[in-house]
Amino acid sequence: MELRTVLVVGTGLIGTSAALALRKRGVRVLIADRDQGAVRLARELGAGEEWDGHETVDLAVIAVPPAHVASELLELQQHGVARFYTDVASVKVEPIDRATQLGCDLATYVASHPLAGREKSGPGAARDDLFLGRPWALCPTEKAGADAKAAVLRLIELCGANPVEVNADDHDRAVAVVSHAPHVASSAVAARLADATDVALGLAGQGVRDVTRIAGSDPGLWIGILSGNATPVAEVLEAVAHDLAEAASALRALAEGDGTATGELTQLLKRGVAGHDRIPGKHGGPASAYAVVQVVIGDRPGQLARLFQVCDEVGVNVEDVRLEHAPGLPLGVAELSVQPGAAIPLTDALRERGWHVP
Repeated sequence: MELRTVLVVGTGLIGTSAALALRKRGVRVLIADRDQGAVRLARELGAGEEWDGHETVDLAVIAVPPAHVASELLELQQHGVARFYTDVASVKVEPIDRATQLGCDLATYVASHPLAGREKSGPGAARDDLFLGRPWALCPTEKAGADAKAAVLRLIELCGANPVEVNADDHDRAVAVVSHAPHVASSAVAARLADATDVALGLAGQGVRDVTRIAGSDPGLWIGILSGNATPVAEVLEAVAHDLAEAASALRALAEGDGTATGELTQLLKRGVAGHDRIPGKHGGPASAYAVVQVVIGDRPGQLARLFQVCDEVGVNVEDVRLEHAPGLPLGVAELSVQPGAAIPLTDALRERGWHVP
């Protein structure tokens, strides 16, 4: 299935990133959005041409909030805009059910969802590599035609993602666990910081930044997502709340001198480690055990380039990198994750070249 022309309706982060990825692969992309400012910015970024409202395409990608997917699909189908249609909303049951109620043509429609994103939103945050190596769920109904499914698979391929076929209900329960509930939990932790003292904020380290990173996302966008997947998310949050309540009770008991309460806390922490270890690692395979080389790095231009140059010189592949800044000082620590056997050679090479490796 070849896609020569694609219409992207909705020029937010996901829609614009898909448009950029398609343009990079030589696909002609038309873009549309009710927000003309967003269209102009997406066009200036190279996402495509503004749709004139009449031209027909091979595939229409509906990148609007979940509650508006079905009505947008119906309008596009009534005007015969595309041969096939998909959406990229982060919930699937609600849009499919609503599309069925409205009488949309389900033979030409395959719901989908790229599991990629950023804490930033809007076309300005879009990247043409946002989907590279990421899973992209597709949820065809029984009425979906083979050609429609092939068109969406081609879209996923062009964007560099990995297709995962799953039914809509399983999809929504899955993202409640791995995406939606974690976002609410992150927001709950971040909310505690709103009234935190300056002393507490001055002591904030990488841990709290890691836990609260996604809490910086657009609340309006997330209300639409959570509303469309309310029951599965509520069930996960209730389970998390139970664990937290049990932990709080154990801590109260510890404060009162009951040393046996450490058992409950230990079990929760162990379950956390077990769950963390199940998260797929690089390239979607089992998580690998890497060695971490910490390097003190100055907050000056070119420092990272110099650091990676050393890695290149000694033939060490950096599997991952994380930067932790030192509050109030013009330096920080770069944590380089490497294969265990490469840690000592890299450490020696860095020290020989004058880098401070703790």
